[in-house]
Amino acid sequence: MTAYLKLDHIDKNFIRGGTRAEVLKDVSLVIDKGEFVSIIGHSGCGKSTLLNLIAGLTSVSNGVVLLENKEVNAPGPERAVVFQNHSLLPWLTVYENVNLAVSKVFNGKKSRQERHDWVMANLDLVQMAHAKDKRPSEISGGMKQRVGIARALAMEPKILLLDEPFGALDALTRAHLQDAVMDIHARLGNTMIMITHDVDEAVLLSDRIIMMTNGPAARIGEVLDVAIARPRNRIELAADRTYLKCREAVLKFLYERHRFVEAAE
Repeated sequence: MTAYLKLDHIDKNFIRGGTRAEVLKDVSLVIDKGEFVSIIGHSGCGKSTLLNLIAGLTSVSNGVVLLENKEVNAPGPERAVVFQNHSLLPWLTVYENVNLAVSKVFNGKKSRQERHDWVMANLDLVQMAHAKDKRPSEISGGMKQRVGIARALAMEPKILLLDEPFGALDALTRAHLQDAVMDIHARLGNTMIMITHDVDEAVLLSDRIIMMTNGPAARIGEVLDVAIARPRNRIELAADRTYLKCREAVLKFLYERHRFVEAAE
């Protein structure tokens, strides 16, 4: 059976000022269709670089990224990215920001009315249809991120890549958006890959957690299966034994890696 997404012995190096920096070394990973995977690790471990390789925003130095057995070597609408910074165009309305992506991907494939209906359907999905005529300066940070997610989903990507999408939000807004993403994942069955620094977020949302060693030349240190049934309720999970064991395993890994950094200083 062919892997849905496969990272096959990936290396990534950057050359800066004649100096070679080895960011990732021999990273191999297979991700199944419909899976929710989080990537966690200390700052500088190459998490965002790994996400950018999957997105096709940067090229591998060695190895290959394969999506449905086709090499990923450039950006494409089948891989949509949601960044921590919402990246909305400030002079466009909420509707126009989403419509820009829809028109780019579906021009010639959907009629104008179909494109309009599709924009509204995705705004409905993230509960932002009521704000369709507002500009980014007129809505909150959490609402901006909802629009960013709607724009990404409207492209009908095979993989949704989330680069610390809730990192700049307050705790309550973050919790609401986590619940929204869980609901979207349950309804659509998208393959989602998320970068996070938040252990509780990783355990709550993920089927698997990929724990990266410290850079330079970061690798996959451990992979944790989160064997918790869906749908998940954050209140109920607070006392769930499996949740607590997963949380402890990630914290232990990160703490051990932090000690290695301190010992090297």
